[in-house]
Amino acid sequence: MFQPKPMTHLLIAAGKDQMASVVSELYRHQVFHITDFVDQGKEGYEGVKIGTPMENAGALSTDLIKVRSIENVFQTSPKTQHDVPVQSANTIRAAIKKELPKISEEVNALTAKRSNAEAKIRECEQRIAELTPFALIPAELELYRGYESLSVFAGYLEKDIEFDFPCEKYFAAVEKDTGFLVLFVGKENAAKAEKALADAGFTASALPNETGTVQAALDKYNAELNAAKAGAEDANTKVLELKAKYADLLAACDEVLSCDVERAEAPLRFATTEETFVLDGWVPFDDVEKIKAGLNQAAGGKIFVEVDEENINYEDVPVEYNNPKITKPGEVLLDLYARPKYRELDPTIILGIMFPILFGIIVGDVGYGLIYLIITLILRKFILRLGDVGKKIMGVMYGVSISTIVFGLIYSEFFTLSLWWHPVLFVRHLPIGEVHAPNIMDLLVLSVALGIIYISVGRIFGMINHARMDHKGPHRTKAILSNLGWNFMLWGMLLALFSLIDLNAVLAKANMLVWIPYIPGTAGTVTLIVAIVMFVAGLVFVVRENPLDLMELPSNLLSHMLSFSRIAAIGLSSVAIGMVVNYFAKMFFSTAFDGSFSVLSIVLIIAAVLLLIIGHAVNAVLGVLDGAINSIRLHFVEFFMKFYQGGGIIYKPFGHNRKFTEE
Repeated sequence: MFQPKPMTHLLIAAGKDQMASVVSELYRHQVFHITDFVDQGKEGYEGVKIGTPMENAGALSTDLIKVRSIENVFQTSPKTQHDVPVQSANTIRAAIKKELPKISEEVNALTAKRSNAEAKIRECEQRIAELTPFALIPAELELYRGYESLSVFAGYLEKDIEFDFPCEKYFAAVEKDTGFLVLFVGKENAAKAEKALADAGFTASALPNETGTVQAALDKYNAELNAAKAGAEDANTKVLELKAKYADLLAACDEVLSCDVERAEAPLRFATTEETFVLDGWVPFDDVEKIKAGLNQAAGGKIFVEVDEENINYEDVPVEYNNPKITKPGEVLLDLYARPKYRELDPTIILGIMFPILFGIIVGDVGYGLIYLIITLILRKFILRLGDVGKKIMGVMYGVSISTIVFGLIYSEFFTLSLWWHPVLFVRHLPIGEVHAPNIMDLLVLSVALGIIYISVGRIFGMINHARMDHKGPHRTKAILSNLGWNFMLWGMLLALFSLIDLNAVLAKANMLVWIPYIPGTAGTVTLIVAIVMFVAGLVFVVRENPLDLMELPSNLLSHMLSFSRIAAIGLSSVAIGMVVNYFAKMFFSTAFDGSFSVLSIVLIIAAVLLLIIGHAVNAVLGVLDGAINSIRLHFVEFFMKFYQGGGIIYKPFGHNRKFTEE
């Protein structure tokens, strides 16, 4: 508990003739995390270099590129394929040799056909766009070019203009504020024409390089355009047919080739000499003997496998979670922050349990919880396609949905309406439209108390982490005592408060149910002395480690603790929004049925229904945002900052989780 999975460092060495067998065996077990060899020319590493891929790596990579190119044309991938029958990897390898060239040839032909058709479509559309305005001008297409003494201008103008030199002009309105102009003018007046047109805001168009009438040219290009569109559509139809036929096979080919390429390129991560290779990495402690036995059998005993327990740098140890099943969904939340280091306490258990609980405390409504649960069930099929991460996300969604329903039953809330029983613990119904006496102070006090527990536990975890992760010496001792000092100051401040002030009497008029400790008389005096001693001792411990930390006294002793009051405050704000929606909807219904039924009554009923649907939908969305963001924030900021560093190396075992094939 609170510990990553124990890892063992293995060194493996063998002759190069055993490389393929060793790689295949490691790949089969899928537990060996390879530490990449880096050729830095260190002393003692003369003649050692990074390995080269196996002989078949190039051909395998080429086939994988072909498969993924075809998948790109089909707009598919292994992630999008589901319910594919599992086949033998050797069967798929045979299909790659036999079927892949044929599929590639068909797809390439269709792709070329589609590309040519699309290019022809663009060309025809451009020609049609260029010729269309010339249909407004009564002139054959060959009349726009081939002159030695004339210049021809064609383009768009806002309105017709007159010229003070000899010319022939055609102007036709295209739209309300736009017209198309064709101008024939002698070469000697071409410059004047250009200036006049520029002053008028003329936009030139390309002169057509066609013959015959404009309509004949348009008819020709429209016919070619329709033929090109038909060709492109035919190519797309055949691509879809091929996709339906080969998508599952391609997913299996992609998986097999990905595995084969990964194995073939594995030597790039090894240290090699002319005759041998060496690799080192990490294996979960429980799998060490199984790996050693498998490697010895695969290499016929011609291999050296050694457990290395000396000079281990724990910063380089990969981290694999090792949590109970019920808290595994919390791993996806912790990865949003950072994976713990190998010797660091793993807070996933606390995060996995408390995140949905805090969410439920904040939102706490049966109606909203049912909405979240229904949405979770609807999205279940799609989220589970994400694999292991999807399962963890589903776990989080189920957790917050059920927690919201449970706390809704405790609060007796259904879309902020009161259920038929009195709230089990606290009343959150506010005096909006009805007379209620909410236990606001109780919720605030318990929220702050929860913050005190979180902060105290965080400091204890900080002491443990420093004891385990820091090098022995005065610095480690000071860091441990500093965390103890913060707890001393926090609890010294609280004990002093409990011995000096009877908060129950102060809050007696606030409908309080929660009892706050009060220590009067002699016991109170003794408690106060103990509190002062604790506070002073804590202050000394903190100053010894870093005097500048005194600047954080307000935040570490008050702000972080009081920050947990947002649990109650945000929950009450959600209740307030829902109750206001219900109040106005009830008012609309009452007005609609008060007296004679009329058109206004129908309008009010529709308005009330829309208000209920939209209002509670918005409040449910706000509940997700507020509940999730604030629950995760209280862990990441107020809790983790006390002890957690993160930054561990993610455990990535050499191998591939197959979905479509098996060896």
